[in-house]
Amino acid sequence: MSSKVTRDPMVHSPKHYNQGSVEAIDAIRSALGEEGFRAYCRGNALKYIHRAEDKGNLKQDINKAIWYLRMAINDDPRLDDLVAPQDADPVDWS
Repeated sequence: MSSKVTRDPMVHSPKHYNQGSVEAIDAIRSALGEEGFRAYCRGNALKYIHRAEDKGNLKQDINKAIWYLRMAINDDPRLDDLVAPQDADPVDWS
């Protein structure tokens, strides 16, 4: 099983989260500091996991939770050297 999050643009780096050259996640980190940012990321992961069954796209929400958990441990998925194909999953769905 891969630890990489699928490079679905809605998971990895949605265009609507950019304000000029600054991505919202970077502005949030700057505003909250590292400890606050880690709590923010854990909270977002919990949010995505909690409502994943209800939104109609379980796979995308689980991938978003993984993305935030990686950010919480300073493993920025935006810096991955390897771009996973669109149909690759970090989770075995069988």
